[in-house]
Amino acid sequence: MDDRIISVNFNIDDDEPEQTLRPLTLADFTGQEKAKENLAIFMEAAKNRKEALDHVLLYGPPGLGKTTLSNIIANEMGTHIKITSGPAIERPGDMAAILNSLSEGDILFVDEIHRLNRMIEEILYPAMEDFAIDIVIGKGPGARSVRLNLPHFTLVGATTRIGLLTAPLRDRFGVVLHLEPYSVGELARIIMRSADVSGIFIDKKGAEEIARRSRGTPRIANRLLRRVRDFAEVRFDGKITEDVAKMSLDLLDVDKMGLDLIDRKMLLSIMDKFGGGPVGAETLAVSINEERETIEDVYEPYLIQLGYIQRTPRGRVATPLCYKHFGRKPQGEQMELE
Repeated sequence: MDDRIISVNFNIDDDEPEQTLRPLTLADFTGQEKAKENLAIFMEAAKNRKEALDHVLLYGPPGLGKTTLSNIIANEMGTHIKITSGPAIERPGDMAAILNSLSEGDILFVDEIHRLNRMIEEILYPAMEDFAIDIVIGKGPGARSVRLNLPHFTLVGATTRIGLLTAPLRDRFGVVLHLEPYSVGELARIIMRSADVSGIFIDKKGAEEIARRSRGTPRIANRLLRRVRDFAEVRFDGKITEDVAKMSLDLLDVDKMGLDLIDRKMLLSIMDKFGGGPVGAETLAVSINEERETIEDVYEPYLIQLGYIQRTPRGRVATPLCYKHFGRKPQGEQMELE
């Protein structure tokens, strides 16, 4: 099998399901209640009609569970899932081959779908609407187009930047779900479940402390849980309590608001090097030796949610909340933001 495609077979009748940090059913999936409720209705309706689920687009910041939800869809629908990503599909022929390998009701999950080549998107249009693809046989005057019928499948696309999707592709998704950052309570439940599955000893307050510093993201919460476990096993008695979590996360340079070393470097650069702003994204990226895309996609969204920076027509500006976090007094334009 092509190493750019991962095929997974879900059997919901297995007596001993694999113990994994990823939940396998909507009932086990914590958070995203509105998306879960709608998705459950759409799947139940499709199963009652004995049809494939309509194409699904999942969008939101990274780490919120888009891949997990795609696997849950396959599990709940009792079908196979084939997993690939936008950058992995380089030629139209690659997409045609993937589509031709699907069976009735299969799920095709395309991560980072906004990075698909425009020529490859053209293959998807008839596949999504008419469940058929047009291929050209031969070259020159003797070339002819042949239409191949496809089984009814479900395309699940995941993207962190829905604005980069072309309108024709976006409009062909019948189900569009926006995933939101998680609350501290939801993250604490996720951490407790992950700890239980992994055999990690943690109390409720320890889970809440990790949750508060996880930036509203389950992926970060699970990563911090594993690192705190390491500290607990080596320096403490192996159990994660609130105090153990605090000390461990402080050593990891993750502060009480979930800001890491790069976040603080970015904010301090705005305040100290550029007088609180405004400063352009490109200039800011150079000043802290990071890629502009990394700043805009990874760090900036959370800092804007916290209210620590604002985007203005002239660039990024540190807010009074940012100065307060570092125990400083705002000056100039930052005072006007209060």
